[in-house]
Amino acid sequence: MDAIPLEIEKKDLVDGLGKGLRVIEAFDDDHPHLTASEVAVRAGMTRTAARRYLLSLVHFGYAAGDGKRFWLLPRVLRLGQSYLAAARLPRLVQPFIQRVSMRTGETVNFSVLDGHEIVYLARSSPPRYVSIGYQVGIRVPAHVVTPGVAIMSTWTDEAIDQWIATHEFFGFTAQTVVEASRFREHVMAARTLGFWMTEQQLDPALRGIAVPVKDRKGECRGSIGMTLQSQSYTQESMLEKLLPALREVAVELRPIL
Repeated sequence: MDAIPLEIEKKDLVDGLGKGLRVIEAFDDDHPHLTASEVAVRAGMTRTAARRYLLSLVHFGYAAGDGKRFWLLPRVLRLGQSYLAAARLPRLVQPFIQRVSMRTGETVNFSVLDGHEIVYLARSSPPRYVSIGYQVGIRVPAHVVTPGVAIMSTWTDEAIDQWIATHEFFGFTAQTVVEASRFREHVMAARTLGFWMTEQQLDPALRGIAVPVKDRKGECRGSIGMTLQSQSYTQESMLEKLLPALREVAVELRPIL
């Protein structure tokens, strides 16, 4: 079901819910343990308010603390799992990417752009011991993975420029694109090609390839792609062996999205 923009009056908003969610979002890979003061800064509220929200999360089983620092508990995963269980898109895409995975022998992901991050919503891996790629639910800065470029290549120039103007281009490897102008060039190139390939952007040992997935109205709904060990494929072999399968499934999905 497509989201329909709602006009919401301020009197109908529960501000406390929004603040509570911001407290949860204050925790990440770089900040797994936070004090109330640190949460207050990251969530944009007073220390007193942050502490009350943190204690509430502890009470309801979403967080724990030692008297000074707080951290999230696995119960928080229920929030994301509720979306994955109820959303139509990941369930619809799953059998298609499974077929591509079996055909190519590689892990295939479906992802969407949420703000400035790529979120992986579906994944299929072949039956082997070592699987390369991102787990469902993982969030990655959009400028360092192929789905980010592939999805934005379907946008208008104005939308691309607005996104770039507010994005923080930080590096992970010596090859990470951190110049806004260069990133824009990549998005424009992907628009012409209809796909995108990257290497050594997030990890020196990885490269990726992705295509945008559009619905029957021509609007981009996400991206299907693969993350691979750099030594496994050359760019030429990726274009020859992997790109046709990705393009084929994108075409198959279009009339049913």
